[in-house]
Amino acid sequence: MEKKTIYIRMSYCLMIFLWASAFPGIRAGLEDYAPQHLTLLRLLSGSAALVVMAAAIRMRLPHAKDIPIILLLGFLGFSAYHTLLNLGEETVSAGMASLLVATTPIFSALLARLFFAERFGAAKWIGSCISFLGVGLISLGTGNFAHSAASILFILLAAISESLYFVFQERHIKKYGFIPFVTYTIWGGTIPMLFFLPGMAEELGNASIQSTASVVYLGLLPTVVPYFALAYITSRVGAAEAAVSLYLTPALTLIISWIWFGEVPAFFSLLGGMVTIAGVLFTYRKTPA
Repeated sequence: MEKKTIYIRMSYCLMIFLWASAFPGIRAGLEDYAPQHLTLLRLLSGSAALVVMAAAIRMRLPHAKDIPIILLLGFLGFSAYHTLLNLGEETVSAGMASLLVATTPIFSALLARLFFAERFGAAKWIGSCISFLGVGLISLGTGNFAHSAASILFILLAAISESLYFVFQERHIKKYGFIPFVTYTIWGGTIPMLFFLPGMAEELGNASIQSTASVVYLGLLPTVVPYFALAYITSRVGAAEAAVSLYLTPALTLIISWIWFGEVPAFFSLLGGMVTIAGVLFTYRKTPA
């Protein structure tokens, strides 16, 4: 087997596992941290590690004219995404949250159509409808419909925010390279979260070692490494094939959540998750030339 193939498969495995582990990791962190403080500590951990990396490789700073868009994309892709996801996971299980986040490719396609006039054919519209039917079934299986509906909305808003980040990053990745750009936007996403520093020290002092370790793990690994792995895969096989990881992540998340927390999804939630993923797969299925 060629080294290139081995590296690609290793990158896939690393990316899928780390992204899948992030959802139960959030659940663990929420046991002692408020959603906004979890995001802050997570991004501070990731940013600190990236400062060391940037200094080691002598990463150049972005141009001053690009700083506003880097700050905006950092807010969308990291500040807003993680905080909204944390809010949603207060009542929605880790497995169901990962299934809801799997709608991100559909939102990305809709936004690309809206802003860049990219083609959005019948398959994408049908797939979108199927996926949102699945979202409805997930909400039926979460018990308290009114409460769970609000949490599901938070997670869908998180997916939209992440989609905006993905759609508008391409030009800047070409300019700076994926690793510098991701580093800039993580730093950019950390800055607005500093608004929530008050109360952070108290929570940090009262939190269990397990909760704090989970949040630091989220910052050092799932926040950073999968984006770099995705960059490597995309550069070798293209973005479309690299995106398949989004379809595999929820299945592994369900297994990790079952082992870690004993989370067993309700029938309607599991059915809704399967319908949601089916809709995404239908949207991005390969059609004959």
